[in-house]
Amino acid sequence: PSGIRKALTEAAQAGATGLALVDRDIDDLLSCPLLLTERSLFQSLTRLTLSHNRVSVLPKEIARLENLQHLNLFNNRLKLVCPEIGQLKKLYQLNLGMNRLATLPREFGQLQQLELLDLSYNNLHEGGLPAEFFSLVALRALYLGDNDFERLPAAIQSFRNLLVLSVRDNDLVELPLELGHCSGIRELHIQGNRLLLLPPEFAQLQLGSPDTVLRMGDNPWVEHIADQLALGVSHVMHYLATDAYRVQYSQLMSGSSLKYPPKASKAKKISRKTS
Repeated sequence: PSGIRKALTEAAQAGATGLALVDRDIDDLLSCPLLLTERSLFQSLTRLTLSHNRVSVLPKEIARLENLQHLNLFNNRLKLVCPEIGQLKKLYQLNLGMNRLATLPREFGQLQQLELLDLSYNNLHEGGLPAEFFSLVALRALYLGDNDFERLPAAIQSFRNLLVLSVRDNDLVELPLELGHCSGIRELHIQGNRLLLLPPEFAQLQLGSPDTVLRMGDNPWVEHIADQLALGVSHVMHYLATDAYRVQYSQLMSGSSLKYPPKASKAKKISRKTS
């Protein structure tokens, strides 16, 4: 479209560092004139926003934007991320929220400068995260809400710099004890899952104080946790650190009395659409 061509031509001539093509009905990045073919844009662009379009494929040519630091593809139709994304070595903010992703490529782990990653509202599950994903040690904020996780891999403990983690509205039935090693977390969203218990190691997280955020509602907690939550998050954190809770946790996990509610239907999610 002429409007897109005009915007790209002006950006190339001006050596623009930022470019926003929002809600332009773009379905193929290779059809955008100049975007992935104009050398001056390769060198100048550090911020690219393509949210609210219809892009289904992230082409390998995206690697040409070698100086890109911010990439926003929120609310598109992406089903796959090309391995070449790993060549965007300067990327430190990536928004792939509200797409149709079920897996990520191993090359994701090459984004060693990445600090903020939004993967919310996709079709991701624990089997869709390659081992290399957990080498993103610079991550400070990770958004995985509205996906299909039943469990989080123990390798999440690699994210020692993490400040914000959102796994709300998944299918989680447990959290790994290794999450307790992410002691820097100051904001955690675990609401809207199928959680009955938390590992005692969870008490190592410095949450529950006025300068932190812990959202844990809308879970079918066992009675003792539910009672403490009614008093406040700080009461929950204190209770998890007690010997009494460790004994209860061990007994419940070794028995057969835990009954998890069924998964909620997600058939109507936008991310489930095929066209």
